[in-house]
Amino acid sequence: MATILADAVPIRFTGEDVERGTFSHRHAVYHDAVSGEKHIPLQRLPQSKASFEIRNSPLSEYACVGFELGYNLQEPARLVLWEAQYGDFINGAQIILDEYLTSGRAKWAMAPSLVLLLPHGYEGQGPDHSSARLERFLNAAADTNMRIANCTTAAQYFHLLRRQALLLTTDPLPLVVMTPKSLLRHPFTASTPMELAEGSFHPVLDDPSTSSGSPRAESRGDEAASAQAAKVRRLAFCSGKVAVDLLTSERRKDNASVAVVRIEQLYPFPEDAIRHVIDGYPNVREVCWVQEEPENMGAWEFARPLVESIVDGRHPLRYIGRSRNSSPSEGSSSWHAANQRAIVDQVFEAKTEAREMDRVLSKQV
Repeated sequence: MATILADAVPIRFTGEDVERGTFSHRHAVYHDAVSGEKHIPLQRLPQSKASFEIRNSPLSEYACVGFELGYNLQEPARLVLWEAQYGDFINGAQIILDEYLTSGRAKWAMAPSLVLLLPHGYEGQGPDHSSARLERFLNAAADTNMRIANCTTAAQYFHLLRRQALLLTTDPLPLVVMTPKSLLRHPFTASTPMELAEGSFHPVLDDPSTSSGSPRAESRGDEAASAQAAKVRRLAFCSGKVAVDLLTSERRKDNASVAVVRIEQLYPFPEDAIRHVIDGYPNVREVCWVQEEPENMGAWEFARPLVESIVDGRHPLRYIGRSRNSSPSEGSSSWHAANQRAIVDQVFEAKTEAREMDRVLSKQV
């Protein structure tokens, strides 16, 4: 955000506890414990060429998202962001989304560019603290009416927000981000200063162990990485937290035949980038879509026909994830953990030992 302000783009940032940051990733406002005086670092940057405003919003999503959308339409050159305390809470603003945000261009000739930051990921915290209902946004995605992303590294999020700011006046679109929770503290998602200072947002991130997924390996002609790509028989496409679960799993080191590919931008769907990734694996035999959400939720039903068109019958397409369910997630943390282990085990075809895991596996498609 500091770099956006330095580029003379003003920012309005509101949401449910954004001043402190629900998941301790922001601390945008400091309070003097003695005087009560506020200190907002982003308002005191000597390099800043634009204003920065940050305010907590009440737990009234319908009113607040409606207000922020109106503010955004009146101030199209300002980056306007609203963050839910948990992504699940966005359902309180569903009427605003359906009537104005996702359909505004087609119905009212509006050009909104509001950013929604929705913490999303299965951490065993129950049905109302897991899912921002990604499937609802994807169901409303058509005619390039918005951008939907689920980033897995700090650099990806950095470049995603910068891209949004730079496109405000030339290609304005709403941006819906499935933001992380536990990944905010996960070592895998950290990025170097160089990765922030250089590069850009990548809609697809290939497996870092292969030549096609590692720019640094490509630049030096890494034969070992190329040999690794030749070993791959199964491509696992996924998005968000479950990708990190797979990439950091202990089972990964014993399964060189599986490559994990991250779809960082779900809409517009990066078909060309996915084709390029598949072409980098000469011996692949199976393509999988892996997700944490139940089969009737998440990105699967949106992505399935698109991925089928890309593979064009060359490889079978398989779903790995939770069974269809009326609830976004389990109400039991132990049952949640069993489901998560089952998903990882299926990707790497590991044997499960617990009976409860066997029952979960029997339900998977």
